[in-house]
Formats: sequence, C-alpha cells, structure tokens
Amino acid sequence: MLVKRQAALGAGVLALGVFFAWGSTAISSEAGYGGVGPNFLPLVTGLALTACGLGLLVEACRGGFRDMEEPSGAATGHWLGFAWVTAGIFANALLIERVGFILACTICFVLAVRGLRWSKGEGMGQARQWVTDALAGLAISAPVFWLFTKALSISLPGLTTTGWI
Repeated sequence: MLVKRQAALGAGVLALGVFFAWGSTAISSEAGYGGVGPNFLPLVTGLALTACGLGLLVEACRGGFRDMEEPSGAATGHWLGFAWVTAGIFANALLIERVGFILACTICFVLAVRGLRWSKGEGMGQARQWVTDALAGLAISAPVFWLFTKALSISLPGLTTTGWI
C-alpha cells in the first residue's frame, strides 16, 4: 500500500513537471536582460520537477523508500497554522497591486511565519516578535524587488512611481 502511495507521489510530481515545462512554451522566449527570456525559469523548474518525479517513480517501482525513519511531529496537520499561511498568500495576492510588491510580500511573510510559529505551539507571540518578523520580511522583499526591477528590468508593482518602493 505504501509503495502505491509513493508511486502516486512520483507520478504526481512528474505530471506537475511536465505541465510546467509544457506551459513554459506558451511564454515568450524573447531574450531580455542577460540573454534569458521570461520562459527560462518556468522551463528550468519544469525540467527539475520532471527529473525529481522520475527519480521518485523509479525508487517507488524498485520497492519504495527503504530504511525510512518514522516522521517527526504531530500525526495530523495543524489547521490554524495552515490558515495563517493561507491568509498570508491570499493577502499577498489581494494587496500586491494596492500597496506594492514590498509591503504585500512583507505582510505575506509575517502571516506565514506566524502560522509556522503557531504550529510549533508558540501562539500569537509578543509585539516585538511581530516587528522582528516584519523587518525580516522587508529585508527579504526589498532586495528582491530592486533586483527584479533594477537589475532584470522586470516590472513589479510598487507603492510609488519612483520605482524604489
């Protein structure tokens, strides 16, 4: 039974990889800055997923993942933590055009981290922890925004028209 689940997982990852690779062919391949087009990363992702899916499928067909340790953690998922992470993703999608990439990604980061911490039993946390998470989110999202908009000339929504926030 376990080998069938492992084979199903491998087949699913393989199908996802093929879907990504096939979908990347519908994106323009016109080379941009640095000689790569916008279809490059989805194609690489699709090929990597395809290779991983093939590896998982081959391993499952050879008898499954042997000598595996028992998984750590709870027997079931932590639904409240999952809800926080999901809220972060939806908040990013809803806010990115209104408050810009940097702030939307920072909010997503804070909510996702809160969900992960909650799943570890840490609860809501103190105000200082929320501020630290927000600063960490800014420290990650701002350089990514500037890298994409300034170095790669990829348009991302900003808070102002200056292109720096």
